[in-house]
Amino acid sequence: MSEYESDQPPGFVIAVDGPAASGKGTIATGLGAAFGLPVLDTGLLYRCVGYLVQKAGENLDDAASATAAAILLTADQLANPALRTRAAGEAASRVAVHPRVRDALLEFQRTFARQEGGAVLDGRDIGTVIAPDAAAKLFVTARAEVRAHRRWTQLKAQGERVTLKAVAADIRRRDARDGGRDAAPMTPAEDAVLLDTSEMTIEQAADAARRIVEAARARWTVSS
Repeated sequence: MSEYESDQPPGFVIAVDGPAASGKGTIATGLGAAFGLPVLDTGLLYRCVGYLVQKAGENLDDAASATAAAILLTADQLANPALRTRAAGEAASRVAVHPRVRDALLEFQRTFARQEGGAVLDGRDIGTVIAPDAAAKLFVTARAEVRAHRRWTQLKAQGERVTLKAVAADIRRRDARDGGRDAAPMTPAEDAVLLDTSEMTIEQAADAARRIVEAARARWTVSS
């Protein structure tokens, strides 16, 4: 029995991992609607921790401060629109390197995944750490320059004044930090299906993801 497994029969869990601005959030939301499952953007947890640390005037690189914020985090705080900003994304990547922060948020995520019927979770370590027994695993990616342009467009629509060059630098920095950290580095699970959305429209990416999950669900139904 793996660390993830519990006494409850597992539901149909979909793990959607990938780097920033790869499209995984949009894909996860679409999969939740398609399969009637609740969706958790786990990145919001880390964004919220970073936001709370900064709001308290503490240092994002201080593990004790970040861990304290993670322990006190509640689900209702995730609706804060401030968590969708560029600054919140950078803060999330910085607090996510602290092992104790990840430990504090681990059960929150696993409890969500254990819901009766299943769930969709998107993040960077869902298929490898949070729900390694997930029935469907996707690793959504895209070329760095494509992801930077997507994020730049999104931020402009939100009213943020930022250059494409600055966003591209953010993307490269976050990729290096998320992939190189000691605690649960961002990496595809061995059994994850790679979905490169670089040349895809939103509709094409959503359709490709749905077909991948439908195939996984067929296998899961047979084995359950």
